[in-house]
Amino acid sequence: MEAGEILLKKGLLTEQQLEMARRAQGEGVRLDQAAVELGLLTEEQALRALGEEVGLEYVDLAEADIDISLLQAFPPRFIYREMLFPIQQRNGALIVATSDPFNLYPLDELSSTTGKTVIPVLASGTEITKLVKTHLGVGRETVDGLLAQAEEEEDGIELLDQIETDGSELSQMAQEPSVVRLVNEILLEAIESRASDVHLEVQPSGLKIRYRIDGVLHPQPVPPEITRFQAAIISRLKIMARLNIAERRLPQDGRIQLRVHGREVDVRVSVIPMIHGEGIVLRLLDKSRMEFALSKLGMEEENYRIFEELIRLPHGIILVTGPTGCGKTTTLYSALLEIRSPETKIITTEDPVEYQLEGINQIQVHPKIGLTFAHSLRAILRHDPDIVLVGEIRDLETAENAIQASLTGHLVFTTLHTNDAASAYTRLFDMGVEPFLVSSTVEAAMAQRLVRTLCPHCKEPYQPKPEDVPKDFPLDALKEQGPIYRAVGCRQCRQIGYIGRVGLFELLVTTDRIRQLAHDRASTWEIGRAALEEGMRTLRDDGWIKVLTGRTTIEEVVRVTKGNDLR
Repeated sequence: MEAGEILLKKGLLTEQQLEMARRAQGEGVRLDQAAVELGLLTEEQALRALGEEVGLEYVDLAEADIDISLLQAFPPRFIYREMLFPIQQRNGALIVATSDPFNLYPLDELSSTTGKTVIPVLASGTEITKLVKTHLGVGRETVDGLLAQAEEEEDGIELLDQIETDGSELSQMAQEPSVVRLVNEILLEAIESRASDVHLEVQPSGLKIRYRIDGVLHPQPVPPEITRFQAAIISRLKIMARLNIAERRLPQDGRIQLRVHGREVDVRVSVIPMIHGEGIVLRLLDKSRMEFALSKLGMEEENYRIFEELIRLPHGIILVTGPTGCGKTTTLYSALLEIRSPETKIITTEDPVEYQLEGINQIQVHPKIGLTFAHSLRAILRHDPDIVLVGEIRDLETAENAIQASLTGHLVFTTLHTNDAASAYTRLFDMGVEPFLVSSTVEAAMAQRLVRTLCPHCKEPYQPKPEDVPKDFPLDALKEQGPIYRAVGCRQCRQIGYIGRVGLFELLVTTDRIRQLAHDRASTWEIGRAALEEGMRTLRDDGWIKVLTGRTTIEEVVRVTKGNDLR
């Protein structure tokens, strides 16, 4: 009986669904796999049903007790060619996981190769792949392929730009099918892990790979043999980014445009020569996963209401501050899309333009040819805009131009690198901007950070002891609110305990009192203290609200904010 008939008999598919799956079934794909791809049932449901019919037990590998030491003597070709994975050894017999209940010939071959009785069990192909990557390393299959000169396989990544090579020996090595596949596998794994950056670092012990997921770096297990191909890997990435592979003494920046499983991914490439070789950082911009919506950034109701009013002012400057990677661009893009309309002309000047927005005119600055923020801003004002976004105020000239734009009736959004909202005013003073200009044009400054949000599948309630929480944590509110949560880790979050991030916001509105303090060149402390007295919520306080409402943990808030010094 074939897979479709078994699923029909078990009541997991209807006749109509079975026909749908048959139409969608590709060459070499089992019918149950086609049905899973269509979302008609889960892989676990399908394998459990097939296992019952053919007499094979189903095992959840995420929960199974796996003896990793068995990998040492297990022939690698059975893992990569046949997707078999050893789980346990019981009474001299080898328990092996497979995701194909109909292909038992490789198990007979494995038995004769190892000289042991092999007992097959069914397991999810996705879980087997995860085990391979976790215990044998990202790219292990391809490294073995390089060592054995394996043939090229399809891997789901398509370059949108044609690449050029110089014909050198190094560039030819970088174009070897197995090297191409290895680099693609590193990129695919990063994209599937929701990584924002990939760090490839050459250390004395060899090549190290780390993925930044939700703002935190996670080392990736890689086979030690990958070090033999680090020059080819780095050259391949430089070729893809149209960089000079012969230049290894100077930093280089480039860009790769990919299509991965139908999604466009933009990759910014930075290469810097280090002591032991060139280090590469890849910034991944997955356009299909980005959603710019002000209501989904994590602002509490009061802050959201005030910010909604601020972005609709007729003129003035709104500053968003914070370190690199804290979500300033996302906040500003979300604000622009909120107020975008056919009656409003919006122009931005950015370095770089990370995402292209419909209905908004965006300029990419090029400092090397003189197109700086200040120069482009002067040109923008001759283009009759209503709203202007300046990527960052880096110098006095840009600050003065932004202020001039505000004074001539434009609403200006921009960013500064400061640690809190109050510091934005004094940073402008330090740049050389006259205090009376700052006080008359800056309408608000908003500092922000990003904290990881707890995985909803595994977060665990607990009652912390008073001595285990920071001094400024609101224990009184905790007594009224009930338990808070901590991270645990499960299959859905890849054992991290967190999925995604949410913003912490410190919104300082320039009231009459703040305006007077700015005019008098008051200190950051004085401005911040006055803002607190007028109802401003600090980053730390906003973080505690997220903890009390079960969205993040105390550890995350402590990681990205410091205690309230203004009280």
